[in-house]
Amino acid sequence: MKASNKRMLAEIEREVVYTSSLIGKRELDPRVMTAIGKVSREEFVPADLKYYAYDNGPLPIGYGQTISQPYIVALMTDLLQLEPEHVVLEVGTGSGYQAAVLSQLVKKVYTIERIEALGKDSAARLKKLGYHNVECHIGNGYEGWPAHAPYDGIIVTAAASHIPPALTKQLKPGGRLVIPLGFPDMPQELMLVEKDAQGELHTRNILGVAFVPLQEESPLAEEP
Repeated sequence: MKASNKRMLAEIEREVVYTSSLIGKRELDPRVMTAIGKVSREEFVPADLKYYAYDNGPLPIGYGQTISQPYIVALMTDLLQLEPEHVVLEVGTGSGYQAAVLSQLVKKVYTIERIEALGKDSAARLKKLGYHNVECHIGNGYEGWPAHAPYDGIIVTAAASHIPPALTKQLKPGGRLVIPLGFPDMPQELMLVEKDAQGELHTRNILGVAFVPLQEESPLAEEP
């Protein structure tokens, strides 16, 4: 593992300890940390920002979107409690970094991006880097991806004003949904949603976060 990746993991570990009273643990699943360590974050940021790729902070990736802070990527992944046989849905592909991390832990990742140009770039990047268990789609993530439901876990990488009904419908009993809730420029909370064996939903606030908004409209195509 590169020294830069080791430094990033150490920063994540420090922040986990710092926020332990909020997240209810002092360390994350070692499998999650190993997955984070295997993914070269520099491959998922713009060329002029590669120097900052392993800093524990978000970075712009174009189109008004960001690649999430490594600590938040690790925490959201940990909250899903993933197993090797799981199938996961990601809403908001972005640069593909979160999908790459998830791919190390589960059987299959389905990921949706609303912005066509961003989604195409990410699909090509993931394929080039060898993440063959990730399938990308351009679409409205608010509606999920019903063709491959139900999912063992669903992760949303943009803030919604409420929990989209389509996503809870596509979640397996016993599954987990991790989603930031709130509005831009206002307090947001990372929310864990668990569906029990009877299909009832149980929610828990984890900690304050800041994400770009989840859009409910149709996908954004490239300009002609």
